[in-house]
Amino acid sequence: MTRLSRSIPATAVMLALLLSSCGLGTAAGPVRSGELAGPVSDVESLEGLEISIGSKNFTENIILGKMAVTLLSSAGAEVIDLTNIPGSAAARQAHLDGQIDAMWEYTGTGWITYLGHDKPIPGEQEQYVAVRDEDLDLNDLAWLPPAPMNNTYGFAITQETSDRLGITKLSELPQVPVEERTFCVESEFTNRPDGLPGMLTTYEVPLGDPNGVPESNLKTYQTGAIYSATAKGECTFGEVFTTDGRIKALDLTVLEDDREYFPKYNVSLVVDDALLEDNPAIADLFGPVTEKLTDEVMLELNAEVDVEGREPVDVAYEWLEAEGFIKAS
Repeated sequence: MTRLSRSIPATAVMLALLLSSCGLGTAAGPVRSGELAGPVSDVESLEGLEISIGSKNFTENIILGKMAVTLLSSAGAEVIDLTNIPGSAAARQAHLDGQIDAMWEYTGTGWITYLGHDKPIPGEQEQYVAVRDEDLDLNDLAWLPPAPMNNTYGFAITQETSDRLGITKLSELPQVPVEERTFCVESEFTNRPDGLPGMLTTYEVPLGDPNGVPESNLKTYQTGAIYSATAKGECTFGEVFTTDGRIKALDLTVLEDDREYFPKYNVSLVVDDALLEDNPAIADLFGPVTEKLTDEVMLELNAEVDVEGREPVDVAYEWLEAEGFIKAS
């Protein structure tokens, strides 16, 4: 069976072929390692294993990629750091082609973007099991148990607005006056199947309805600009990723998606199945670490990079050290 996912577009395949001919266009940087400690101190040594680790080129995925590089290096493996691959399609194709052996992926991305399903599966565990089983069957990729963190879409408001309007969850949108139902969003979010129109319909304030959300209530921004625009009051509700560090830095509050409209995007280390079968200690190494990756942890770590300007490799190493997974050798 081919390892080419049916959901990868032709342009991504062409890009992957280009990358395979001239090397992945990453900007990996230095590797930091130590000595395994605490919950992973007894993990079997991975000395003699050569493994390549990839990541996409956004902050959170780079931090997680650096954690993987650090852990595996500390366990004795020879790690090829291919983190910071430009674009999800290129990173996925590199994984399918065997240029990288492991990378952190998101269950919703796997199910919808890579495996080509139109609708998410409600429930974090149910979504994980579905993508785990299908990606293993189709592509020989093994999804390790996911983290508690769920980096999905959400809508944030300022704390002042939450207090003034008395809302904490999306089901309370109908009680907000129409003139205050203003939204800062990316242009793509107004067109995607799991995007704004479906969310507004789910929460009974349909887009384009004068008694719901008039089209004139939308403002379109680049992704990064939405956070500051929402904090400044340029709109009431801003589209966000729920583990983005700017949420905390700008004192924004994410409204509860109490009807579970948005897909689940729990993160999981995805490993070439044959490599994992030959090296089961990889699962032992990452299990205790993955369990610690909550929304709150990733908000903090992402903010250290995006707000404080720190290097992902240092943020990853210091968190692993602070949590007792590694120590200086």
